[in-house]
Amino acid sequence: MDFDMDASPSYFDPENLSTREQFRRYGKRSVSPYRDGSPSSRLLYDAQNNIHSPTNTALLLEDIKHEADTTPAKARSFSKRRPSFDVTEVEDGVEAGRSSLKLCKHEEDVLADDGDTTFALFASLLDSALQGLMPFSDLILRLEESCRDVSESIMYGSNIRHRVVEDKLMRQKAQLLLDEAASWSLLWYLFGKGTEEIPKELILIPSTSHLEACQFVADNLTAQLCLRIVQWLEGLTSKALDLERKVRGSHVGACLPSSGIWFHTQRYLKKRTSSANTVQHLDFDAPTREHAHLLPDDKKHDESLLEDVWTLLRAGRLEEACNLCRSKGQAWRAATLCIFGGSDLSPSIEALVRNGKNRALQAIELESRIGHQWYLWKWASYCASEKIAEQDTGKYEAAVYAAQCSNLRRMLPICTDWESACWTIAKSWLDFQADYELAHLQPERMDQIKSIADAIDGSPAHGDGSVQTSSGSGSWPLQVSNQQPRQLSDLIQKLHSGELVHENVTRGCKEPQRQIEMILMVGDIPRLLDLIWSWIAPSEDENIFRPHGDPQMIRFGAHLVLVLRYLLDDEFKDTFREKIMNVGDLIVHMYAMFLFSNQHEELVGIYASQLARHRCIDLFVHMMELRLDSSVHVKYKIFLSAIEYLQFSPLDNSKGSFEEIVERVLSRSREIKVSQYDKLSGVAEQHRLHSLQKAMVIQWLCFTPPSTIKNVDDVSRKLLIRALVHSNILFREFSLVSMWRVPAVPMGAHSVLSFLAEPLKQLSESSNTLEAVSQNLKEFHDWNEYYSCDAKYRNWLKIKLENAEVTPMDLSMDEKQRAVSAAKETLNSSLSLLLRKDNPWLASGEDNVYGSVEPIFLELHATAMLCLPSGECLLPDATVCTTLMSALYTSVSEEDVLNRQLMINVSISSKDNCCVEVVLRCLAVPGDGLGPQEHDDGGILGTVMAAGFKGELLRFQPGVTMDISRLDAWYSSKDGSLESPATYIVQGLCRRCCLPEVILRCMQVSLSLIELGIAPASHDQLIELVACREAGFLHLFSHQQLQEFLLFEREYSISQMEVQEEFSS
Repeated sequence: MDFDMDASPSYFDPENLSTREQFRRYGKRSVSPYRDGSPSSRLLYDAQNNIHSPTNTALLLEDIKHEADTTPAKARSFSKRRPSFDVTEVEDGVEAGRSSLKLCKHEEDVLADDGDTTFALFASLLDSALQGLMPFSDLILRLEESCRDVSESIMYGSNIRHRVVEDKLMRQKAQLLLDEAASWSLLWYLFGKGTEEIPKELILIPSTSHLEACQFVADNLTAQLCLRIVQWLEGLTSKALDLERKVRGSHVGACLPSSGIWFHTQRYLKKRTSSANTVQHLDFDAPTREHAHLLPDDKKHDESLLEDVWTLLRAGRLEEACNLCRSKGQAWRAATLCIFGGSDLSPSIEALVRNGKNRALQAIELESRIGHQWYLWKWASYCASEKIAEQDTGKYEAAVYAAQCSNLRRMLPICTDWESACWTIAKSWLDFQADYELAHLQPERMDQIKSIADAIDGSPAHGDGSVQTSSGSGSWPLQVSNQQPRQLSDLIQKLHSGELVHENVTRGCKEPQRQIEMILMVGDIPRLLDLIWSWIAPSEDENIFRPHGDPQMIRFGAHLVLVLRYLLDDEFKDTFREKIMNVGDLIVHMYAMFLFSNQHEELVGIYASQLARHRCIDLFVHMMELRLDSSVHVKYKIFLSAIEYLQFSPLDNSKGSFEEIVERVLSRSREIKVSQYDKLSGVAEQHRLHSLQKAMVIQWLCFTPPSTIKNVDDVSRKLLIRALVHSNILFREFSLVSMWRVPAVPMGAHSVLSFLAEPLKQLSESSNTLEAVSQNLKEFHDWNEYYSCDAKYRNWLKIKLENAEVTPMDLSMDEKQRAVSAAKETLNSSLSLLLRKDNPWLASGEDNVYGSVEPIFLELHATAMLCLPSGECLLPDATVCTTLMSALYTSVSEEDVLNRQLMINVSISSKDNCCVEVVLRCLAVPGDGLGPQEHDDGGILGTVMAAGFKGELLRFQPGVTMDISRLDAWYSSKDGSLESPATYIVQGLCRRCCLPEVILRCMQVSLSLIELGIAPASHDQLIELVACREAGFLHLFSHQQLQEFLLFEREYSISQMEVQEEFSS
């Protein structure tokens, strides 16, 4: 079920960083108050909500730039006087109004702000639970509360007028959040609510029917599940009533005070008018006894009252329903709903605690046997419901009494929504199970129990009980028994296809949250995960938006997976561990990708930390690569998201770590990308520009970690060490492709230097000495000095080329002096680098001592492009590769090839057909691979590769150079397995290539100065440096480089003599 990370759905566009400002017909949407606690504010606020400045200079500079860019031009020019009425502004406003009418808006954009609120809010709550600040059972309740708060904010939190379509979408959005809140509530009742036992102080001896019913429900798993479903649905209805009262100020029962008193019928009877269809008396039994009706107005008021009573019963507010009846003048009806002195006889421990020790019920049942009064009340309620229904007195009145005796067929017809139908069936089944259990306590009802058992065994599991009406004393349990489900799946089946179920209920079963809730009731977690994944998984055709793949469902699915992982017991999870880990990871990963694509990078780490190791690493590598060219703030958010929520080092192998992510990013940045080029002329330039992309990854290591993470000093030290190691690798590669004598500065190298400037500044200010950094830091400073010389040379060359475009007569003294100053600065910096005696530039300090048990080999792997002298790319083929391989062999003697077992292989790169891959392998010997290095020139492998880089290969096309893309050197074993880096080879190769080039550049600059009549004082010193064998520079020069050096010296001498002649004349 894995899918390619790159094949993300079309509505997840990680490349799209634009945020559209939403305008409405009547103005902008007001900002939701829920945004204030967003985790995204952690960039500028700490855990105590104290403001602090960004720890990175780049972040601070970007803040200033962003503030300047976002300052309206109107505000900057506010001081300018303008006329109070500008005709052009009116015309512009009219045109803007006309154009705004043509704008088309996507429906999913309308409520983006509210979606952002829920994403940040849920992430904050989940983060608190993961940190142990709240139990996961409480997290479920907080998630439910958050959904309700956001829904209420959407519906009632704004006074701004909206268009009809937008208003409809907002209502749909609010309802979806309420449906989600219902699912979270059900999850809490099923898995978050603890198991309770009957308090010992409430146990009565002899027992009572209510106590026995509660004990049965507490012990029986099916009954306990029914009770929790009933409590869940009653809680939903109760919260809906509270919201209605809060918003509208009204509540059920807010009808006329006299709605329960039959005033119209009373006035009718006082007129002494008689009618066969109208009652003749006003007692509450009159309609049933006389088979007559009330007047329509009184009947309407009665039905309205009973509808409110029915709603209160569905909300579990029995006491409030009784009080409503009493307040409307129907105290008799309250007495029929609450028997035994108004006690709540719901078979729950909560009701038992509210009732306390019910001595009255115990006394009654001691006199009339346990459960006898209970049975009589149920029988009377059944008779009343059937009689009322037969006489069509009122469907709500019949349903109210049917609810007391599990008479489903009198309740289902008035259930027009899924929640009421589900409550009706679950409540009926729960009461029937308790009644059936209590019947065992009555010996005289054993025959009836047997009949009921036979009826249960012989009736269909999902029948609605189409039986004949009877008012006999023995008919009640048998009449309702075949209406009840036999198991929980039968309850679900009734909702789908029951005969008496309203079509709205059947339609509601198809809604996503209803399907989720029904599967949760059954407890089929694997099926639930598969269902959610089928809704949110990317389709094969990415241009098609899946109907249920909306962001809110993805968010819900991700949090549901994580809550279930932490909430369920290990024994319960063992049955579907593979499903909840694999499919669950896919769902969480999809949500993390969604957050990333919608610029919520700061939230991704919370969810990525819960993924399997490989998925977590792949996700962050994908994010870092896509955001490589983004702003510093965006990248810093990703850095914080990873460093705060992931382990830094791979201590737990099941979880991803920051070090593994960075290693993967650094490694992939140096890989050759699969490329296709239309023209070969610009390939070399594109490869040079690729160096900037390789340099950008260093910035991930240069951010300052927050002080709130564990072992922050140790983390900072490791980040700096890794940054120095990788930057030195890049410096070596960049130096070999930046020897062209052009004014353009190598962007990649200078980018790396700028990124590491602040971490190194912090290191210098720190009192801690980092011994592990010393060797890498030394090489970094060497490269810093080299690229400083390189930049000064290119600056001089740029000035020289600019001056060459102007005739000498037209050059001003300032321009000439500027060129002279740049030349002297170049010579001084270069000589400073060359004359380092105690600490030669890039001299390797490694002593590589290996045992002599097995031979040690050296390997050099290079990926390079063959560049013609014109700068164009030489497209390699099999012939070119063979010729190049032969040319590389000729760069050393046959004796060295045999003694060192030198092997060279050249092939076309499999990822870029414009590049070749060169592999060199030889035996390590003392002085080259073993022990101290003799010449710091890269040994035999450095000699071979230097000929290619300098374009001086014999028997190959003249002037063709190898433009390096990647270069690595390794120690390897006899079987060819790579063991550790052989850094000295690449360092020596850089010395062999860079130092002669620095000297030749100095000669070029000296020649330029002597042509201006200025003799540089360091020229003779430069000649002596090359000529002296002890200095160690002469053997670094190739044959052609020595010829160029001598040519510069010849021209210098000629120019010097000309100057002297002019001076003497």
